[in-house]
Amino acid sequence: MFTSIRGLSVLVTGGTKGIGKGLAAAFAAEGANVVIVGRDREAGERAAAELASEGGVVSFEPGDVSSAESCAEVVAATLARHGGLDIVCCNAGIFPSASLAEMTPEQLEEVLGVNLKGTFFAVQAALPALRSSGRGRVIVTSSITGPITGFSGWSHYGASKAGQLGFMRSAALELARSGITINAIMPGNIITEGLADLGPEYLATMEAAIPLGRLGSIEEIASAALFLATEEAAYITGQTLVIDGGQTIPESLEAMG
Repeated sequence: MFTSIRGLSVLVTGGTKGIGKGLAAAFAAEGANVVIVGRDREAGERAAAELASEGGVVSFEPGDVSSAESCAEVVAATLARHGGLDIVCCNAGIFPSASLAEMTPEQLEEVLGVNLKGTFFAVQAALPALRSSGRGRVIVTSSITGPITGFSGWSHYGASKAGQLGFMRSAALELARSGITINAIMPGNIITEGLADLGPEYLATMEAAIPLGRLGSIEEIASAALFLATEEAAYITGQTLVIDGGQTIPESLEAMG
């Protein structure tokens, strides 16, 4: 039985949809007080209302993680609302496709700004509150794409996700002095709103590359994040957890037998 996280204050960036919304739902279901962050106010308020209707304490704060000032404002709003901050889920991420030959500096900056710089800025803004918490946790949503695998058209995305892990390892050394842990979850192919719209044939192709024969669920990613937020995970920092159904193991489809 894991120690309860009931009453703890949680901030989830990119929490209005997909994996981020699933993280917020999981923490709220365990009794945490959750603030979700996103750039789309309408979508954010709708997501917060939906999650709150399920019995959780969830609210929305508009914010853009690519802005250090915006991250500071979001953290300040979270402190005002819940009196502290114990857990930060750096989940905000974008993945527009662009070939290396045609990628513009603006496209590169947009992806790095949200995915990589956004992780820096969110953690920097939250540091004083996490120190005051006495049991601060940072959970980064990275990916298998970049750190382990590659995907055509996503060189900027892959670089940002690999960069998150480089940040995490050095940050772990600095944060450890204050008793704060930082770890990363690395999802493989997960069923989200975007994937569901690609059709059954595309999904079947993806499933064929996964030893477990299916795509992962948002709930399975959220469960890993919940574990890393518990007291039982207090001795884990600077580490990565791949959640991909075994996708990164076989060297080819033939290897799966």
